[in-house]
Amino acid sequence: MRAWQVVRHGEPAEVLELVDVADPSPGPGQVLVRVRAVAVNFPDALLARGEYQVRPALPFSPGIELCGEVVGVGDGVARAAVGDRVVGSRIGVLSELAVLDEREVFPAPAGLDDAEAAALTIGYQTAWFGLHRRAALQPGETLLVHAAAGGVGTAAVQLGAAAGARVIGVVGSAAKAEVARAAGADVVVDRSVQDLVEVVKAETAGAGADVVFDPVGGDAFERSTRCIAFEGRIVVVGFAGGVIQDVRAGHALVKNYGVLGLHWALYAQRRPDLVDAAHAELTRLIEAGTIRPVVADVVAFEDAPAAVQRLADGATTGRLVVRVG
Repeated sequence: MRAWQVVRHGEPAEVLELVDVADPSPGPGQVLVRVRAVAVNFPDALLARGEYQVRPALPFSPGIELCGEVVGVGDGVARAAVGDRVVGSRIGVLSELAVLDEREVFPAPAGLDDAEAAALTIGYQTAWFGLHRRAALQPGETLLVHAAAGGVGTAAVQLGAAAGARVIGVVGSAAKAEVARAAGADVVVDRSVQDLVEVVKAETAGAGADVVFDPVGGDAFERSTRCIAFEGRIVVVGFAGGVIQDVRAGHALVKNYGVLGLHWALYAQRRPDLVDAAHAELTRLIEAGTIRPVVADVVAFEDAPAAVQRLADGATTGRLVVRVG
């Protein structure tokens, strides 16, 4: 089979090579998936640079979520059967075939095409756990979403709106504003020309945002602490801006807000029952027409390095997907 591999650490466009490798075989409790589509995620860029929290030995395949068809199963597999169309998440799926543990795959919602389905698992699971499990978002609360035109940002906007929150989306340019608005943001802040703190306070009569969803870090986090509500909750889900959030405990104490970390992969490892329940709820919302992954572009398998580089450079909105088979 063909697979993209990181052969040394560096920028994705420079270190990814297309190679021929032996077809993998599923072991006990595993499934073999013929990959149809792989969604590009920011961790793919971090993996290429050697900056992700997991550092596979070189060479390795990036790609962490897919949609595909089960073409083989190992001993003891009960969750999937040959012929099933599935979505799933595991490092190393940017290839024509991939092996995943059966707990890492889920039925692909029938209402999504392959590209949309490939973009479901990580973004929507991250947003779901961040908003509901960690922040306990309530109807009528104000939700502030950073990078609201990005992949996980549009998921958070859609899920926040579905939960009955008033959503304020933050984007980096006027060109991205409509994406956030179409995802369901009631108010869109273009941080390149507007003062985020002033807008949030004006839109909440000075009260501030009840929940902040922050995949950016750096200045986005610092400014969020200046417009967070009494008993507000800031959910840290990443630092795509390049600067890790600096939490000031004294400030949190004085303003009476909480900072909550979210590492979704730990739920997959420690509470897979909650991941199953979240997938079932997300599927229900898709079937109801309430949420749908925002796929901005689908590229050929041969163009995967350029696609990962586009995401790394911050030049995308919605989700970018690689068509494999």
